[in-house]
Amino acid sequence: MPTLLLVRHGRSTANTSGLLAGRTPGVGLDELGAAQAAALPGRLAALPLAAAVHSPLERCRQTLAPLAAARPELPLHTEERIGECDYGDWTGRKLAELNEEPLMATVQQHPSAAAFPGGETMRGMQARAVEAVREWNERIEREHGPDATYLMCSHGDIIKSLVADALGMHLDLFQRIHVEPCSVTAVRYTPLRPFLLRLGDTGDLTSLAPREADAADSAHGAPRAGGDGGAVVGGGA
Repeated sequence: MPTLLLVRHGRSTANTSGLLAGRTPGVGLDELGAAQAAALPGRLAALPLAAAVHSPLERCRQTLAPLAAARPELPLHTEERIGECDYGDWTGRKLAELNEEPLMATVQQHPSAAAFPGGETMRGMQARAVEAVREWNERIEREHGPDATYLMCSHGDIIKSLVADALGMHLDLFQRIHVEPCSVTAVRYTPLRPFLLRLGDTGDLTSLAPREADAADSAHGAPRAGGDGGAVVGGGA
């Protein structure tokens, strides 16, 4: 099954102003975020990509724009199900203000019970994102083979919920996971289990390039790339 690279969008103007952007239209990358996006093609240069899938929000499209320019042959697809969580009435509010809301304790300690007023539940957010990944895994394998690598550019909570699913963690533990803007998280899916190859990596990704898998690894369903036997590897600072 394919290897999925989960890219969080570059730093946005909402990140720097302390706002919960959610699905607010017109939220783009700030100066640092644009520089992070510009560096992404170089970081991914050693990796063959079958496709790039992105959230419909502007900050994700902007993050992938330099990669699309560097690889004009790369198919780009919009996927609504990996769009940002619908925070409902919380959308656009300052995080410092939201920290005083009683619901924030639930979001942080018991997210599987959290339902945003006028928005969606965190369970629903995770379910739609996992469903999207499962369907894209099947499509990429069908069209490009089981050793293909593809990319999804999405948002922090979406990526954290997908990592929790890959690790078999309950959603209530997903706040223990952290992914930086424009970081890359790599998950190798196999018939036996997913393997987390990178988590929130902001550095060099060359070691994820395809290599000759040894027979023992293949026999036990271990990932074909990274040379780490499926262990979690921390990202660069």
